[in-house]
Amino acid sequence: MNGWQTALAALCVVTGTVYDGQRHPLPSVKVYLQSADKKELAAQTDSSGVYRFSVPSGVYTVHAEGESPLRVEAHKTTTVDLIVQPAFFDEPKFTAAGVNDYTYQGGHGSGAVFRSAETLARETAALTGSGDSRETNLFNQGTEQLNHRRAQAAAEIFAKGVALFPDSVRMLLGLASACYAEASYDEAAQWFYKATDLSPDDPKPYLFLGKVQARQITESSGYKERMARFAKLQPNDALANYYYGATLDDAKGRGLFERAVKLDPHLAPAHLQLGIIAAHQEKYAEAIRDYQNAIEADPDLGEAHYRLSEAYRLSGDEAKAKEELEMFRRLSKASSSPN
Repeated sequence: MNGWQTALAALCVVTGTVYDGQRHPLPSVKVYLQSADKKELAAQTDSSGVYRFSVPSGVYTVHAEGESPLRVEAHKTTTVDLIVQPAFFDEPKFTAAGVNDYTYQGGHGSGAVFRSAETLARETAALTGSGDSRETNLFNQGTEQLNHRRAQAAAEIFAKGVALFPDSVRMLLGLASACYAEASYDEAAQWFYKATDLSPDDPKPYLFLGKVQARQITESSGYKERMARFAKLQPNDALANYYYGATLDDAKGRGLFERAVKLDPHLAPAHLQLGIIAAHQEKYAEAIRDYQNAIEADPDLGEAHYRLSEAYRLSGDEAKAKEELEMFRRLSKASSSPN
Protein backbone atom coordinates (compact mmCIF):
# COMPACT_ATOMS: atom_id res chain seq x y z
CA MET A 1 0.00 0.00 0.00
CA ASN A 2 1.37 3.40 -0.95
CA GLY A 3 1.94 6.09 1.67
CA TRP A 4 -1.07 8.15 0.65
CA GLN A 5 -3.25 5.02 0.68
CA THR A 6 -2.08 4.18 4.19
CA ALA A 7 -2.87 7.72 5.38
CA LEU A 8 -6.30 7.59 3.77
CA ALA A 9 -7.10 4.24 5.40
CA ALA A 10 -6.23 5.72 8.83
CA LEU A 11 -8.92 8.39 8.53
CA CYS A 12 -12.42 8.10 9.93
CA VAL A 13 -15.55 9.95 8.89
CA VAL A 14 -17.73 12.24 11.01
CA THR A 15 -20.97 12.91 9.18
CA GLY A 16 -24.59 13.75 9.80
CA THR A 17 -27.52 15.91 8.82
CA VAL A 18 -28.44 19.36 10.14
CA TYR A 19 -32.16 19.82 10.71
CA ASP A 20 -34.41 22.65 11.79
CA GLY A 21 -36.97 22.18 14.57
CA GLN A 22 -39.39 20.65 12.08
CA ARG A 23 -36.94 17.91 11.02
CA HIS A 24 -36.38 19.63 7.66
CA PRO A 25 -32.79 19.25 6.39
CA LEU A 26 -30.96 22.58 6.21
CA PRO A 27 -28.62 23.27 3.26
CA SER A 28 -25.70 25.74 3.37
CA VAL A 29 -25.24 25.63 7.16
CA LYS A 30 -21.71 25.94 8.57
CA VAL A 31 -20.64 23.02 10.77
CA TYR A 32 -17.47 23.09 12.86
CA LEU A 33 -15.35 20.20 14.13
CA GLN A 34 -12.71 20.90 16.78
CA SER A 35 -10.04 18.45 17.90
CA ALA A 36 -8.77 18.01 21.45
CA ASP A 37 -5.82 20.28 20.65
CA LYS A 38 -8.25 23.05 19.56
CA LYS A 39 -7.64 22.74 15.82
CA GLU A 40 -10.90 23.50 14.04
CA LEU A 41 -12.27 22.43 10.67
CA ALA A 42 -15.31 23.88 8.95
CA ALA A 43 -17.70 22.35 6.45
CA GLN A 44 -20.97 23.39 4.86
CA THR A 45 -24.05 21.20 4.49
CA ASP A 46 -25.03 20.21 0.98
CA SER A 47 -28.47 20.51 -0.63
CA SER A 48 -29.68 17.58 1.53
CA GLY A 49 -28.42 19.12 4.77
CA VAL A 50 -25.54 16.62 5.02
CA TYR A 51 -22.04 17.52 6.25
CA ARG A 52 -18.91 15.37 6.25
CA PHE A 53 -15.42 15.47 7.76
CA SER A 54 -12.55 13.03 7.19
CA VAL A 55 -10.24 13.11 10.22
CA PRO A 56 -7.96 10.86 12.27
CA SER A 57 -9.64 8.83 15.02
CA GLY A 58 -9.99 10.78 18.25
CA VAL A 59 -12.20 12.92 20.46
CA TYR A 60 -13.80 16.00 18.89
CA THR A 61 -16.55 18.52 19.46
CA VAL A 62 -18.98 19.25 16.65
CA HIS A 63 -21.59 21.97 16.34
CA ALA A 64 -23.66 23.81 13.80
CA GLU A 65 -23.31 27.56 13.53
CA GLY A 66 -24.80 29.23 16.60
CA GLU A 67 -25.42 25.97 18.50
CA SER A 68 -23.68 24.44 21.50
CA PRO A 69 -20.85 21.96 20.78
CA LEU A 70 -21.23 18.22 21.39
CA ARG A 71 -18.48 15.77 22.26
CA VAL A 72 -17.94 12.84 19.90
CA GLU A 73 -15.52 9.92 19.85
CA ALA A 74 -14.73 9.44 16.17
CA HIS A 75 -13.83 6.01 14.86
CA LYS A 76 -14.66 4.48 11.48
CA THR A 77 -17.85 6.30 10.48
CA THR A 78 -19.51 8.33 13.24
CA THR A 79 -22.92 9.86 12.56
CA VAL A 80 -24.01 12.95 14.51
CA ASP A 81 -27.24 14.65 13.48
CA LEU A 82 -27.62 18.27 14.61
CA ILE A 83 -30.73 20.30 15.35
CA VAL A 84 -30.69 24.08 14.87
CA GLN A 85 -33.18 25.37 17.41
CA PRO A 86 -35.89 27.56 15.85
CA ALA A 87 -36.44 31.18 16.77
CA PHE A 88 -39.20 32.03 14.37
CA PHE A 89 -42.60 31.67 16.01
CA ASP A 90 -43.45 35.27 15.24
CA GLU A 91 -42.58 35.01 11.56
CA PRO A 92 -45.73 35.13 9.41
CA LYS A 93 -44.80 32.22 7.14
CA PHE A 94 -44.17 29.72 9.94
CA THR A 95 -46.49 26.69 9.88
CA ALA A 96 -47.09 23.91 12.36
CA ALA A 97 -44.95 20.81 12.26
CA GLY A 98 -46.11 18.27 9.74
CA VAL A 99 -44.12 15.31 10.98
CA ASN A 100 -44.50 12.81 13.79
CA ASP A 101 -41.76 13.34 16.36
CA TYR A 102 -42.39 10.76 19.06
CA THR A 103 -39.52 11.51 21.42
CA TYR A 104 -39.40 12.16 25.11
CA GLN A 105 -37.45 15.38 25.26
CA GLY A 106 -37.98 17.07 21.95
CA GLY A 107 -36.33 15.33 19.05
CA HIS A 108 -33.76 12.92 17.74
CA GLY A 109 -31.15 15.64 17.34
CA SER A 110 -27.65 15.33 18.70
CA GLY A 111 -28.51 17.12 21.95
CA ALA A 112 -31.32 14.68 22.70
CA VAL A 113 -29.11 11.72 21.84
CA PHE A 114 -26.33 13.01 24.12
CA ARG A 115 -28.78 13.51 27.01
CA SER A 116 -30.21 10.03 26.52
CA ALA A 117 -26.70 8.55 26.59
CA GLU A 118 -26.08 10.30 29.91
CA THR A 119 -29.38 8.95 31.24
CA LEU A 120 -28.57 5.41 30.16
CA ALA A 121 -25.16 5.63 31.82
CA ARG A 122 -26.76 6.64 35.13
CA GLU A 123 -29.41 3.96 34.92
CA THR A 124 -26.84 1.32 34.02
CA ALA A 125 -24.96 2.14 37.21
CA ALA A 126 -28.19 1.75 39.18
CA LEU A 127 -28.83 -1.81 37.96
CA THR A 128 -28.56 -4.38 40.72
CA GLY A 129 -27.69 -8.04 40.49
CA SER A 130 -27.13 -11.04 42.66
CA GLY A 131 -24.94 -14.10 42.66
CA ASP A 132 -21.48 -14.24 41.13
CA SER A 133 -19.11 -11.71 42.72
CA ARG A 134 -16.92 -11.79 39.59
CA GLU A 135 -19.87 -10.60 37.51
CA THR A 136 -20.56 -7.82 40.00
CA ASN A 137 -16.93 -6.68 40.07
CA LEU A 138 -16.69 -6.63 36.28
CA PHE A 139 -20.01 -4.83 35.96
CA ASN A 140 -18.93 -2.19 38.48
CA GLN A 141 -15.68 -1.63 36.56
CA GLY A 142 -17.69 -1.04 33.40
CA THR A 143 -20.11 1.38 35.00
CA GLU A 144 -17.25 3.36 36.51
CA GLN A 145 -15.76 3.87 33.06
CA LEU A 146 -19.15 4.71 31.57
CA ASN A 147 -19.91 7.27 34.28
CA HIS A 148 -16.58 8.97 33.52
CA ARG A 149 -17.56 9.14 29.82
CA ARG A 150 -14.93 6.63 28.82
CA ALA A 151 -17.33 4.76 26.59
CA GLN A 152 -14.79 2.74 24.63
CA ALA A 153 -13.12 1.42 27.78
CA ALA A 154 -16.55 0.63 29.24
CA ALA A 155 -17.56 -1.24 26.09
CA GLU A 156 -14.42 -3.39 26.27
CA ILE A 157 -15.14 -4.32 29.89
CA PHE A 158 -18.82 -5.06 29.27
CA ALA A 159 -17.94 -7.11 26.17
CA LYS A 160 -15.68 -9.25 28.34
CA GLY A 161 -18.50 -9.51 30.86
CA VAL A 162 -21.00 -10.63 28.22
CA ALA A 163 -18.56 -13.31 27.03
CA LEU A 164 -18.14 -14.61 30.58
CA PHE A 165 -21.74 -14.13 31.71
CA PRO A 166 -23.96 -14.38 28.61
CA ASP A 167 -27.12 -14.68 30.73
CA SER A 168 -26.53 -11.40 32.59
CA VAL A 169 -29.18 -8.92 31.45
CA ARG A 170 -27.46 -6.03 33.15
CA MET A 171 -24.15 -6.83 31.44
CA LEU A 172 -25.92 -6.79 28.07
CA LEU A 173 -27.54 -3.46 28.93
CA GLY A 174 -24.19 -2.09 30.03
CA LEU A 175 -22.62 -3.09 26.72
CA ALA A 176 -25.57 -1.66 24.78
CA SER A 177 -25.36 1.64 26.69
CA ALA A 178 -21.59 1.89 26.15
CA CYS A 179 -21.96 1.26 22.40
CA TYR A 180 -24.73 3.85 22.32
CA ALA A 181 -22.50 6.40 24.06
CA GLU A 182 -19.83 5.65 21.43
CA ALA A 183 -22.42 6.31 18.68
CA SER A 184 -22.02 2.70 17.52
CA TYR A 185 -25.76 2.45 16.99
CA ASP A 186 -25.92 -0.82 15.04
CA GLU A 187 -23.98 -2.58 17.78
CA ALA A 188 -26.03 -0.90 20.50
CA ALA A 189 -29.27 -2.07 18.88
CA GLN A 190 -27.91 -5.62 18.69
CA TRP A 191 -27.22 -5.73 22.45
CA PHE A 192 -30.41 -3.92 23.47
CA TYR A 193 -32.41 -6.42 21.42
CA LYS A 194 -30.50 -9.36 22.85
CA ALA A 195 -31.29 -8.13 26.38
CA THR A 196 -35.04 -7.90 25.65
CA ASP A 197 -35.03 -11.34 24.01
CA LEU A 198 -33.03 -13.00 26.78
CA SER A 199 -35.65 -12.11 29.38
CA PRO A 200 -38.85 -11.10 27.54
CA ASP A 201 -40.90 -10.68 30.73
CA ASP A 202 -38.37 -8.33 32.34
CA PRO A 203 -39.43 -4.69 31.75
CA LYS A 204 -35.96 -3.22 32.34
CA PRO A 205 -34.50 -3.86 28.85
CA TYR A 206 -37.58 -2.34 27.19
CA LEU A 207 -37.37 0.72 29.45
CA PHE A 208 -33.72 1.19 28.46
CA LEU A 209 -34.59 0.78 24.80
CA GLY A 210 -37.43 3.26 25.14
CA LYS A 211 -35.03 5.97 26.30
CA VAL A 212 -32.96 5.69 23.12
CA GLN A 213 -33.16 8.79 20.93
CA ALA A 214 -30.97 7.84 17.95
CA ARG A 215 -33.10 7.31 14.88
CA GLN A 216 -30.62 4.70 13.66
CA ILE A 217 -32.05 2.48 16.43
CA THR A 218 -35.67 3.63 16.77
CA GLU A 219 -36.19 3.20 13.03
CA SER A 220 -34.22 -0.02 12.75
CA SER A 221 -35.67 -3.44 12.07
CA GLY A 222 -36.77 -5.00 15.34
CA TYR A 223 -37.44 -1.88 17.43
CA LYS A 224 -41.17 -1.64 16.72
CA GLU A 225 -41.67 -5.37 17.21
CA ARG A 226 -40.07 -5.30 20.63
CA MET A 227 -42.12 -2.32 21.75
CA ALA A 228 -45.24 -4.14 20.56
CA ARG A 229 -44.17 -7.12 22.67
CA PHE A 230 -43.63 -4.86 25.69
CA ALA A 231 -47.14 -3.42 25.36
CA LYS A 232 -48.61 -6.90 24.98
CA LEU A 233 -46.77 -8.24 28.03
CA GLN A 234 -47.44 -5.12 30.12
CA PRO A 235 -50.86 -3.79 28.97
CA ASN A 236 -51.32 -1.83 32.19
CA ASP A 237 -47.94 -0.13 32.06
CA ALA A 238 -48.19 3.49 30.91
CA LEU A 239 -44.70 3.58 29.43
CA ALA A 240 -45.23 0.33 27.54
CA ASN A 241 -48.27 1.86 25.85
CA TYR A 242 -46.45 5.13 25.20
CA TYR A 243 -43.34 3.56 23.71
CA TYR A 244 -45.36 1.32 21.40
CA GLY A 245 -47.59 4.23 20.40
CA ALA A 246 -44.46 6.18 19.48
CA THR A 247 -43.72 3.66 16.73
CA LEU A 248 -47.13 4.05 15.06
CA ASP A 249 -48.87 6.66 12.94
CA ASP A 250 -51.31 9.19 14.42
CA ALA A 251 -54.44 7.10 13.94
CA LYS A 252 -53.01 4.01 15.63
CA GLY A 253 -50.86 5.79 18.18
CA ARG A 254 -53.58 8.00 19.61
CA GLY A 255 -55.41 5.19 21.41
CA LEU A 256 -52.20 4.03 23.07
CA PHE A 257 -51.31 7.56 24.18
CA GLU A 258 -54.82 7.98 25.61
CA ARG A 259 -54.43 4.72 27.47
CA ALA A 260 -51.02 5.81 28.73
CA VAL A 261 -52.31 9.07 30.26
CA LYS A 262 -55.24 7.21 31.78
CA LEU A 263 -52.82 4.83 33.45
CA ASP A 264 -50.46 7.66 34.44
CA PRO A 265 -51.90 11.20 34.23
CA HIS A 266 -48.41 12.59 34.93
CA LEU A 267 -46.80 11.06 31.84
CA ALA A 268 -45.95 14.32 30.10
CA PRO A 269 -44.68 12.89 26.78
CA ALA A 270 -47.97 11.09 26.16
CA HIS A 271 -49.92 14.34 26.69
CA LEU A 272 -47.47 16.03 24.32
CA GLN A 273 -48.05 13.48 21.59
CA LEU A 274 -51.81 13.80 21.92
CA GLY A 275 -51.37 17.55 21.41
CA ILE A 276 -49.23 16.97 18.32
CA ILE A 277 -51.87 14.69 16.83
CA ALA A 278 -54.59 17.27 17.53
CA ALA A 279 -52.46 19.98 15.92
CA HIS A 280 -51.99 17.83 12.82
CA GLN A 281 -55.78 17.80 12.57
CA GLU A 282 -55.90 21.58 13.13
CA LYS A 283 -57.83 21.08 16.38
CA TYR A 284 -55.88 23.81 18.13
CA ALA A 285 -58.09 24.19 21.22
CA GLU A 286 -57.65 20.48 21.89
CA ALA A 287 -53.93 20.71 21.19
CA ILE A 288 -53.58 23.63 23.63
CA ARG A 289 -55.28 21.60 26.34
CA ASP A 290 -53.01 18.61 25.76
CA TYR A 291 -49.85 20.76 25.71
CA GLN A 292 -50.95 22.44 28.95
CA ASN A 293 -51.44 18.99 30.51
CA ALA A 294 -47.92 18.06 29.41
CA ILE A 295 -46.48 21.20 30.95
CA GLU A 296 -48.41 20.68 34.17
CA ALA A 297 -46.88 17.20 34.40
CA ASP A 298 -43.39 18.42 33.45
CA PRO A 299 -42.83 22.22 33.40
CA ASP A 300 -39.33 21.72 31.94
CA LEU A 301 -40.53 19.86 28.83
CA GLY A 302 -39.30 22.40 26.30
CA GLU A 303 -41.03 20.92 23.27
CA ALA A 304 -44.42 21.33 24.95
CA HIS A 305 -43.80 25.08 25.37
CA TYR A 306 -42.52 25.24 21.78
CA ARG A 307 -45.61 23.61 20.36
CA LEU A 308 -48.00 25.42 22.70
CA SER A 309 -46.61 28.71 21.45
CA GLU A 310 -47.35 27.72 17.87
CA ALA A 311 -50.87 26.53 18.75
CA TYR A 312 -51.58 29.86 20.43
CA ARG A 313 -50.24 31.74 17.42
CA LEU A 314 -52.39 29.79 15.01
CA SER A 315 -55.36 30.45 17.30
CA GLY A 316 -54.67 34.20 17.15
CA ASP A 317 -53.35 34.67 20.70
CA GLU A 318 -50.00 36.35 19.95
CA ALA A 319 -49.36 37.42 23.56
CA LYS A 320 -49.52 33.87 24.91
CA ALA A 321 -47.57 32.61 21.91
CA LYS A 322 -44.68 34.95 22.71
CA GLU A 323 -44.82 34.04 26.40
CA GLU A 324 -44.50 30.32 25.65
CA LEU A 325 -41.79 30.94 23.07
CA GLU A 326 -39.77 32.85 25.64
CA MET A 327 -40.15 29.98 28.09
CA PHE A 328 -38.98 27.54 25.41
CA ARG A 329 -35.91 29.68 24.73
CA ARG A 330 -35.03 29.89 28.44
CA LEU A 331 -35.32 26.12 28.81
CA SER A 332 -33.26 25.54 25.65
CA LYS A 333 -30.53 27.85 26.90
CA ALA A 334 -30.49 26.20 30.31
CA SER A 335 -30.30 22.68 28.83
CA SER A 336 -27.37 23.63 26.57
CA SER A 337 -25.37 25.30 29.33
CA PRO A 338 -22.49 23.25 30.80
CA ASN A 339 -23.10 21.78 34.26
